[in-house]
Amino acid sequence: MAEVKWIKLSTSMFEDEKIRLIESMPEADTLLIIWIRLLAQAGKTNASGYIFLSKNIPYSDEMLATLFNRPIATVRLALQTFQQFGMIEITEDQYICISNWEKHQNVDGLEKIREQNRLRKQKQREKLKLEMSRDGHETITRSHATDIEEDKELDIDKEKDKKKKEKPSRHKFETCDTNGAKYLFEKIKGNNPKQKEPNFDSWANDFRLMREKDNRELKEIKDVIDWCQADPFWQGNILSPKKLREKFDQLTIQMNSKKGVKNNDPIASNGAIYYNETEFDF
Repeated sequence: MAEVKWIKLSTSMFEDEKIRLIESMPEADTLLIIWIRLLAQAGKTNASGYIFLSKNIPYSDEMLATLFNRPIATVRLALQTFQQFGMIEITEDQYICISNWEKHQNVDGLEKIREQNRLRKQKQREKLKLEMSRDGHETITRSHATDIEEDKELDIDKEKDKKKKEKPSRHKFETCDTNGAKYLFEKIKGNNPKQKEPNFDSWANDFRLMREKDNRELKEIKDVIDWCQADPFWQGNILSPKKLREKFDQLTIQMNSKKGVKNNDPIASNGAIYYNETEFDF
């Protein structure tokens, strides 16, 4: 995932009780610099607040000391302080995660990155089609015309996105989104038989957003659902597709680190298999 180019810092940051307590410590200035460096590093990683060298390699104290050019003892003190104050979380696998990352995250920047990636792939496909079907001068002419058409399409897409933000559309989801909503509910209900039935249209729309806005693959969504609903901690926290979407990157990282991905299609309590490749191939 592409890195975020900047993060948000509140002007009232130094009025926060935790920051004020840190300022009273002997290594106050260094601790605050390390805190800002952690926020910036989380932006570079761009994985819902997690900080790691790669998805399989978390940063060690020694690695952070080298990156931040600070004594390892000071880095360890900073991490212990931040963890004690609830500013960061450190998983069993030693992955560091910024708490309440949405306060610092450039959400608009993320959406822009995803949109740019989508448009770049779209242009590549169109140019490839032209190269295969045309040659010489005709190719150049067509390519120029296509660029104009793509600019028009981009303007239309932006206008559509603007209208969607002003007035969210309803019932624009596919059958796979409805089935995904039912599948998630069956998994939740398996853990709590008294779970109240949700508004499936609303849930299906969240599944649509995961596919279209977040570029999630259906198999990827299914794997995360299976894993989180089998995990003792997450099964009590992921009770809607909205929460699933919000924590998706965090869930994926933990799932991969614990190698808890399941490959079989579970059968719902009523005997129906909601997730299968045919029904969800779009």
